[in-house]
Amino acid sequence: ALYGGTAEQDRPVVDALDACAQARGLPLAQVALAWLLHDRRVTAPVIGATRIEHIDHACAALEVQLSAAERAALERPYRPRPWSFAEP
Repeated sequence: ALYGGTAEQDRPVVDALDACAQARGLPLAQVALAWLLHDRRVTAPVIGATRIEHIDHACAALEVQLSAAERAALERPYRPRPWSFAEP
């Protein structure tokens, strides 16, 4: 769900991100971006910042180093699926 909330199939990934963020005391979005920045499959994460704090979190994500165990915990529930800009 691009702008309509979290798709049900993404809920396990969001839950894993939330657990990691809470354990580190960081915003979920910051951990999510840090994860994407260290994923070779992702060439250009789209941030979609609408407030200054979003930019602050995005910049801070550059400094977050996720451990191998944290990355594995985030990858475990992730299931790649095709996506298109043409989807409603």
